[in-house]
Amino acid sequence: MKMLVAALALLGLALWPTVGAARDATYQARADQLLSILSAPGGEDTYFSTLFLDAVPVAQWRALAADLRKQYGKPLARGAVQVESPTTGVVEIRYERATIGFTLVVAPQAPNRVVGLQLVGTRQTDDDMDRVMAGIAALPGQAALSIAQLGDAGPVWLHEQHADTLMATGSSFKLYILAELARAVAAGERRWSDVIPLSHKSFSGRLLTTPDGAPMTLHSLALAMIAESDNSAADTLLLALGRTRVDAMVATSGHARPDATLPLLTTAEAFALKMPAHADLARNYAAAKPDQRRAIITANAAQLTAGAVDIGTVADIPTAIDSIEWFATPRDMVRLLDWLRRNGGDALPIMAVNPGIAPADGKRWRYLGYKGGSEPGVIAMNFLVQARDGRWFAVAASWNDSAARVDEPRFVALMTRALNLLAQ
Repeated sequence: MKMLVAALALLGLALWPTVGAARDATYQARADQLLSILSAPGGEDTYFSTLFLDAVPVAQWRALAADLRKQYGKPLARGAVQVESPTTGVVEIRYERATIGFTLVVAPQAPNRVVGLQLVGTRQTDDDMDRVMAGIAALPGQAALSIAQLGDAGPVWLHEQHADTLMATGSSFKLYILAELARAVAAGERRWSDVIPLSHKSFSGRLLTTPDGAPMTLHSLALAMIAESDNSAADTLLLALGRTRVDAMVATSGHARPDATLPLLTTAEAFALKMPAHADLARNYAAAKPDQRRAIITANAAQLTAGAVDIGTVADIPTAIDSIEWFATPRDMVRLLDWLRRNGGDALPIMAVNPGIAPADGKRWRYLGYKGGSEPGVIAMNFLVQARDGRWFAVAASWNDSAARVDEPRFVALMTRALNLLAQ
């Protein structure tokens, strides 16, 4: 299944049409034919364009379609077609055990063959939250989740599993930086348009190749930090706002055990500590109390930089995810999301740029804000959503496995199912 999603996502991004328009009847015909193409081998040469088949040869396509049938049963019928333009839309196919949405892109010129296809959402037949919770429980390692409805009296806990367990959350910590920035703007201490230099580059992200000291607005840094999870943006903002102030936001937003994660490390510091050369330093840091950790960071600032990070040494296996990390429980993250709902202001549109799930599933909500985090052995997903009827919810979940990489598509599928059920 991972192979299918990756291949179709690539096509959906790379083969989007830019000119022309096909007749509605032609698009509907291609939508109808998708059922037979998914049901059994045959007809691919006349259905798909050569551009598509150059990227996904017939044999590979047949294997991908067979994988869907194995997982969800036989395709039974074409469901709804949501046309977005004369050449683009979302087509639902009902399988025995699920309804799957595909973005279908048709060439504008005759014979109007399919140039793009992307799986954008799955709804399992007769799914319910108990099945989702069982799926979370079946994950190897440790998984934890909290789903709450948000109101004036605070979160109302709806569905939970190990919700008070401290978990490694990866880049989810960047929400604390965003929250402190929102607080500072609301207090008149900062403006989103304030310009600061890009001063603390980290080891990955788009801004890594931006010239040193490039002038950046606080808004543009926040957008890169949340929508792209850019590490250079996060480290620059954390230190520009002041680590002490961002650390204070951890408690302000409702973290039950802030000493477990403070001080918030920059991404460069965290991964420098994970390097084999700093193993002794990392052990001392993990065993220390927050004030002692701050002193360790200050005393070793010259060593704990992005230049010390060899990302290849931590790219394949979980490394110190139980000791050198950003820790929070799912309930902590729900309370942080609720703080942002009430106080975030212009931070909320920033959170909505990258929905974290397929667009067709994200469109079930009036508002969907997201920030996640991942590294080997860690994945976390945090959603702030508003239903069409105005109700607000938060969904926060993490999966940690110190022994192996986690199956990220499996976790994303579980979170998507939870959100879809919540949206009903």
